[in-house]
Amino acid sequence: MDIIFLGGLEIETIIGIYDWERVTKQTVILDIEMAFDIQKAAETDDIQHTLDYKTVSHRIISFVEASQFLLVEKLISEIADIIRNEFNVPWVKITLNKKGAIRGASDVGIIIERGERTS
Repeated sequence: MDIIFLGGLEIETIIGIYDWERVTKQTVILDIEMAFDIQKAAETDDIQHTLDYKTVSHRIISFVEASQFLLVEKLISEIADIIRNEFNVPWVKITLNKKGAIRGASDVGIIIERGERTS
């Protein structure tokens, strides 16, 4: 299976459990890998036969900016569901980085994989 990816996608959102986090937007950084067969797109040179990463990124940015989850676990799970269900992606791997969440750590976050990665 081929992989289409988005790296370092920075989005401002309300995320967190503390009072200050409920009123102050924070940046989350997403790295997203999506399994998708690009063979027909390569043969035809036609975007309608591939996963349009611009469309995916716009959908995810819009969703995350409008969200107000308490936990990054909920946010990342919802993002995975959107990608798999709305874009017919059989497998997705997402890294969500909430920089600065822990004093002394440059990066903190979560990595999930959903679906099946086939060859």
